[in-house]
Amino acid sequence: MWTGSTVSGPRGRGHMSELQWVIGTASVTCVAEQDAEIPANAFFPSAADAVLAAHADWLQPWAAGPDATVKIVIQALCVESEGRRIVVDTCVGQRPLPEFFAGMANDGSFLTALADAGFAREAVDVVICTHLHFDHVGWNTMWDGDRWVPTFPNARYVLARPEYEHWRDATEEVRAAGSAVTFADAVTPLFDFDVVDLVDVDHAVTDEVSLTPTPGHSPGHVSVRIRSGGAEALITGDCVHSPVQLAEPDWFTLVDSDTEMSTATRRALVAECRDRDVLVIGTHFPPPTAGHVVSTPDGGVRFRPLT
Repeated sequence: MWTGSTVSGPRGRGHMSELQWVIGTASVTCVAEQDAEIPANAFFPSAADAVLAAHADWLQPWAAGPDATVKIVIQALCVESEGRRIVVDTCVGQRPLPEFFAGMANDGSFLTALADAGFAREAVDVVICTHLHFDHVGWNTMWDGDRWVPTFPNARYVLARPEYEHWRDATEEVRAAGSAVTFADAVTPLFDFDVVDLVDVDHAVTDEVSLTPTPGHSPGHVSVRIRSGGAEALITGDCVHSPVQLAEPDWFTLVDSDTEMSTATRRALVAECRDRDVLVIGTHFPPPTAGHVVSTPDGGVRFRPLT
């Protein structure tokens, strides 16, 4: 999901080598495409400036600004597991976008950064889309001068069946209202090349990497769980956009398809990860991006980023 705001454009490649995590024998590398700073109450309708300010001691400056804004990054999380290279979510991409999202199309530097991180597009084995909003499917395809072709020519594209079927059957108006504005050119063409695996929401990609259902932001939304060597991590997708939502799980976004369900999903995530050694990797969290959900002395929770 993306609602548009002040977007800075492609990130410098120096950022890439700093954000890598090892989970047992698996690893996750963050490759950022662009970032934004958004008024919190424009992104989360129920957000209160005073509540956001109460979290300033752990949110600022990395995840929030002093003027009631939250900081968001659009990025891919790239997993190496059992000899396979897996890209989780493919950002905005290089394609025409509706006027509301003007300026967000990437200039191609993201693919260079991806290759520099060890994930050249020809070397990727699997692409997972946590859901099918435009800022998670953009580099699924690229324009070859004649048609949209798979950006990752040797990869299988793993899509949760209920998510795909929802957007396949939606009208263009519903897709636009639900941020799936590039479905026709970033998702549909993949089927012409027979590179898609439509899977259950608990599908295992490798023995270490599996999908886990986290619905609400979109009907078939999934997160990605990694378990290896006794260690565990969770790539959130958009069930959580900002770490403040782990402390305030009732803060839903404007484009959550089912706000009650998305809230229930966040509450369940907090209950599962709270005070446990589960590395939470926020798909839209700015650096340092990964950390743990911990209790606070007053009985609340916060996100403790890795340092």
